[in-house]
Amino acid sequence: MATVPLTMDHAVIPFAPSEMGKKSPRRLHRIRELRKQQGVSLRTASRKLGMPASQVREEEKPDTDLLVSELLQWAEILDVPIADLLEEPQNNLSSPIRERAKLVRIMKTVKAISERTQEPNIGILSEVLVDQLIDLMPELAEINAWNNVGQRRSLNDLGQIAERSIACDSIINAMRD
Repeated sequence: MATVPLTMDHAVIPFAPSEMGKKSPRRLHRIRELRKQQGVSLRTASRKLGMPASQVREEEKPDTDLLVSELLQWAEILDVPIADLLEEPQNNLSSPIRERAKLVRIMKTVKAISERTQEPNIGILSEVLVDQLIDLMPELAEINAWNNVGQRRSLNDLGQIAERSIACDSIINAMRD
């Protein structure tokens, strides 16, 4: 048998769409978890994606390797940042929401300082800080200071529970019913 040397001038590697959507041994995304959390039914997702429910089920399996364009579609349907599809956010909030919550807490603290300070310099600084926070997030203008804790009772004072006593018989009768 004769051998002939094989030479290739160019190689053609066909695109195999069947390779997309293949399984990975590790968790790649949180689509199913977020779909349920956002209250989007499988049927609604199927309709919005324009694909059968069986294909949606396959795509939302955590080990399914999806294209970035498919992840973008899911992010749009679930109304979440694409980063939330890929990793679990801290405190179950997306990063922008978490940052806004931090700003709200800071504003509450600054307003509390502003309301309670006796020092004019601290009052001026806190007002400047309030203005800067409002520049960052205009919605903060409507935020109030932390609520004051009411007057504490002494050990001799009785609370509302002492004034609104309930007969033991009525509790026992209610449990029997």
